[in-house]
Amino acid sequence: MTGASLLGPWPGADQHEAQATVLGELSSAPEGVTGVPPLVQVPGRGPWALPLARVAGLLTDMPVELGPHGWRLADRPGRDLERIHAARREELDVLAVTGFGYVGPLALTLPGPWSTAATLYLARGDRVLSDVGAVRELLASLGDGLGTLLTAVRGAVPGAEPVVVLSEWLLPEVLGGGVPTFSGHGYLRSVPDEQVSAGLTAVVDAARAAGAGSVVVHGGERFAGAPGQVLARSGADAVGVTLGALRGAQWEQVAALVEEGVRLWLGLPGGGSGQPVDPAQLAAAVLRPWTGVGLPVERLADVVVHAGSAVPDAALPVTGEAARAALAATVRVAAHLADRAAGG
Repeated sequence: MTGASLLGPWPGADQHEAQATVLGELSSAPEGVTGVPPLVQVPGRGPWALPLARVAGLLTDMPVELGPHGWRLADRPGRDLERIHAARREELDVLAVTGFGYVGPLALTLPGPWSTAATLYLARGDRVLSDVGAVRELLASLGDGLGTLLTAVRGAVPGAEPVVVLSEWLLPEVLGGGVPTFSGHGYLRSVPDEQVSAGLTAVVDAARAAGAGSVVVHGGERFAGAPGQVLARSGADAVGVTLGALRGAQWEQVAALVEEGVRLWLGLPGGGSGQPVDPAQLAAAVLRPWTGVGLPVERLADVVVHAGSAVPDAALPVTGEAARAALAATVRVAAHLADRAAGG
């Protein structure tokens, strides 16, 4: 069935209210629509709840701390890492209460390994991406950490079917040598496509081996060319992209993926600013290019549309009311697409 979900941050600082709202909206989706509620991200709770901190806290034997320029590797575990772990325990405690008795898919959204390596700093030096050995350790460490997270999620909600969503919004910079150095006067080396694909595949395989029901690699706003090809070769069950980023030939890339059996996650525009959105118009914005490249409408049953951005530093919705409206509109878009898929 066509899916509906939420990626990205929720406004405010109340984890319980955010999680209860999202679970309530998505677990009561109409017939033909599968709600995929997330473990909600509420960065308003502090820097220890930010996306990079959440993924860095999963790294085994690679402690982190908050430095003057952002999160970096540390020589030993300290107070910042304790606060990350405390924030995660709070998220899971809230999930256990609000998700009591829930059975179904549950999305766990995290920065992907390459975007993490391009953002996280070494203890002394540049970004992790600048050190081949550190990147290798990060890939293995994240794979281990995902196993710990998945075990904790299943303990909190035994009926959950975890869907790991890896956000790789910096993939074009990693592939194209566009990640700035610490000084800002140069750029780090580009990483070959094959190496990026292999690294992604290793983390995807680790998540699946640890019990993920499915794995999504999300490219965010930029999908054309090499980034899309790397995501397609990752071995993930689904590839994500923002709907507004797809133009012309990029829909041909999407069609090739769908024909190979890869599912599609589509980020919907609008809603974050509080401006009303028309679900029928958004559904038409998916349907027109979908049928235009010759994809059968029946395959829309494999698509998940989502509110919110997979980019971690995307702007928050202005209010909780705006976020709820965007989520409700997303469910209605999914219902429109599900009707078309069922009608053939």
